[in-house]
Amino acid sequence: MTSVLLADDQALARMGLRKILESEPGTTIVGEAANGADAIAAAARLRPDLVVMDIRMPVLDGIEATRFGLDAYVYEALRAGASGFMLKDAPPEEIAAAVRIVAGGDALLAPAITRAVIEEFVRQPPARRSGPPAALADLTRREREVLDLLARGLSNPQICDRLVISEATAKTHVARILQKLGLHDRIQTVIYAYETGLVNPGHAYSTGGGPARNT
Repeated sequence: MTSVLLADDQALARMGLRKILESEPGTTIVGEAANGADAIAAAARLRPDLVVMDIRMPVLDGIEATRFGLDAYVYEALRAGASGFMLKDAPPEEIAAAVRIVAGGDALLAPAITRAVIEEFVRQPPARRSGPPAALADLTRREREVLDLLARGLSNPQICDRLVISEATAKTHVARILQKLGLHDRIQTVIYAYETGLVNPGHAYSTGGGPARNT
């Protein structure tokens, strides 16, 4: 059973989310919060498996709460540690699927969100870097290749096609990269790669059929 905490300043939005998610087998709503401060308190008290939180709320917004349609908001939420991002007008089945994906330990990174993150890096002045992070030395040559493809928005199947490896092998490489770099999902991996200068934002998409579908 996956326990979920809902945080949104609009009661109608919370009600809609509750109806959508309670219809999902194995999902239970353990509490609600109307702002980020209440969400932090409720999360500490209820210890839910997952928090579905609005980005913009009074008292303390979803971005600040996560730290302990706008590109900058999307970027900051993901950088703060969010494992996915969904628009409120997404179909109910997509919202329910997103909760299942994140509850299962995966990240939800749609191509549009990948673009938002990359565009935010393009807008920012380049950071001064003294050299590549020391943690990269722990990666094998193949893991560095997988890291580069992850940062460019490729899904596991696309990585398999590019490197001619099995999906199980790709998943193993991704898991080892996360462990060695101290990252918790592929979203954080994308951000890490751009912030450390491993990938140039101007060369983010290199797939043959347009922007990659991320899984």
